[in-house]
Amino acid sequence: MRWHKLGLIAGSHKPFLWAFSHAMVPTPYLINDEVLRIFVTSLDQQGRGRPGFVDVSVDDPTKVLGVSSLPLLELGAPGSFDDNGVMAVSVVSPSPGLVYMYYVGFELCKKIPYRIFTGLAISNDNGTNFIRYSKVPVLDRTNTELHFRCGPFVTYERENFCLWYVAGSEWTNLDGKAMPVYDIRYAESIDGMNWPDRGEVQIAITEPDEHGFGRPCVIPKPEGGYRLFYSVRRRSFGAYRLGYAESPDGRVWRRMDDKLNLDVTPGSFDSNAIMYAAPIELNGRLYVFYNGNDFGRYGVAVARLEAE
Repeated sequence: MRWHKLGLIAGSHKPFLWAFSHAMVPTPYLINDEVLRIFVTSLDQQGRGRPGFVDVSVDDPTKVLGVSSLPLLELGAPGSFDDNGVMAVSVVSPSPGLVYMYYVGFELCKKIPYRIFTGLAISNDNGTNFIRYSKVPVLDRTNTELHFRCGPFVTYERENFCLWYVAGSEWTNLDGKAMPVYDIRYAESIDGMNWPDRGEVQIAITEPDEHGFGRPCVIPKPEGGYRLFYSVRRRSFGAYRLGYAESPDGRVWRRMDDKLNLDVTPGSFDSNAIMYAAPIELNGRLYVFYNGNDFGRYGVAVARLEAE
């Protein structure tokens, strides 16, 4: 695959007056034929995330049309699963005007660094305003997914919600720092709110250098089958790189990381890390929105597929 990096979206490193830094985990959602909404999460001075959105042109995804005036969700109440950060990760529309936003909440801990679980917020105005569905996660801890049930990517197909996400119960030591261990799993739901206690492992850690995966995103291939974009944590890099897989059915995947060819650029904002790729097809062209160094400190970037 050959990509043309179009660069950072202007101003996306600090798109909101209410935010201090970052535009993390870009999540594109098509508002109409002219406007693409990119949900992002920005940080306050304490490093706590709140989600907002940046609207860009469908014809030119680097052109900003507008931004959200206020955060879409505030931090959860003290003691809740999202009291130390709220990060939008996936949006899906089960019916016209109705949008489900799946977000992850960060909870600081004493004996482990943190836990991350998935919540749900609902919009009835096509993704402008959201209300929490519940004060507790829709993907909460279970016996087999104890510390992490996060990084959700949800689609709605044939009156069924399909979920790819990351989950795990372990930590590893990397240069004296505790780092999470998790793989990519799959589950289904009839209502998008109630999910099984355990997902089927789709992408597992296969080599000693790997210790986890970042938010997966799935998109159909024009000729049939599916593409999977995800992020890979490797000990040797100390930062995320992008991974890629293909599947005939969205359930059995063949890893093809080397085929992607979307990697870091020396001397640029993505010189040390590249992560959180989110693909979307616009006007017959495949685009990928992503973050670079320091988890999106420099904003949202976009690349366009030029050739397979």
